[in-house]
Amino acid sequence: MTTPLDRLQTTNRVRKRAQYEAFEFELRNGSVRVRNGSHADPENHEYTIRIEDDLPTACTCPADMKYSGACKHRVAVAIRQPILDAVRHQQVLADGGVRSRTSSQSHDSEKNSEEPADAEDDACDCADLSGGFPCWECYRSGRRDFPE
Repeated sequence: MTTPLDRLQTTNRVRKRAQYEAFEFELRNGSVRVRNGSHADPENHEYTIRIEDDLPTACTCPADMKYSGACKHRVAVAIRQPILDAVRHQQVLADGGVRSRTSSQSHDSEKNSEEPADAEDDACDCADLSGGFPCWECYRSGRRDFPE
């Protein structure tokens, strides 16, 4: 399976900085605002990341415009799958999609499902995610929803 990070061209230095710098993320109309809390004046280090096809494709920072590889802000988003999942969810709703179930309805239908629980667990990666986010398969199938 190819990850978003695998699809980005960047340097090891940028990858490391994307992991250890204190980034803050905010969803904004299908994109992500990234603020670098590692700077003395973080409000002057806020950039917008465009997400296309589950991949951070552009950033408004000077480095992304100047260099050919992905900037640390794009990499920071790419290594945080729950953020990409939330953007995908937001983009689907913005495109006219609707949530078919509430979180409690999803759990109720899971309990009452005629399909054996083992069959559902085989395709589930929810345990690997943090913050109560569901894996894509559980979200797509309606078994789990995003946390409120």
